[in-house]
Amino acid sequence: MHIYFLQHSPLFGPARMADWLAGMGHSHNHCRLDEGELPPPLANCDALILLDAFSPPDATLFKRERKLLDRALRSNKPVLGIGFGAGLIAEALGSIVSPAVQPELGWQPLTLADESPFDLPETFEALLWHQDIFGLPDGSLPLGSTPAGPVQGFAWDLGRVVALQCHLELTARESAALYDHAPPPAGESPYVQSRDEILRDPKRFDRQAALLDRVMTQWLEDR
Repeated sequence: MHIYFLQHSPLFGPARMADWLAGMGHSHNHCRLDEGELPPPLANCDALILLDAFSPPDATLFKRERKLLDRALRSNKPVLGIGFGAGLIAEALGSIVSPAVQPELGWQPLTLADESPFDLPETFEALLWHQDIFGLPDGSLPLGSTPAGPVQGFAWDLGRVVALQCHLELTARESAALYDHAPPPAGESPYVQSRDEILRDPKRFDRQAALLDRVMTQWLEDR
């Protein structure tokens, strides 16, 4: 399969997903919306991944991205969104995206929902970096929840479409760059961690890599 990444920031790239795709024999390409590139025609890819962002692209590019996403959702092609990309999917499916009461930046325990279709442990730790939340679209199944976030993602259309708040794709190096560029807002919060806490245990990122493998395999399985 040929997968297209829609990238909105140099700090939110494909990361480990690119390595996984190459290792599984898939090809991939980038559309750098943050550099003014136009989204590709849907016919140019077999699957679409919408990456995270600090802010939307300019109005013209954003409109084109939404049209591409709408076409992809109506097609039979797999679609995956992370962070901002997940919110775009949720919004396109009729849910509301709004600022979170408690932003989550750092490692948080995630509990799988009883009806979750994801092939993941009942509880696991995930790296989160978001200040927005979204509701569960009609016809979708939830991923699970954290203490501060009841909807941490969902699957729609029998898992063809996946939305994730958690950043299973990030490595320690990419997380450090992200923190250095955009440190969390001032003020104490139990759901916002320091740079040292996020990077303290490298094994956390190794465990995330294994979870990413399971999510990606299930998402593209039999497509």
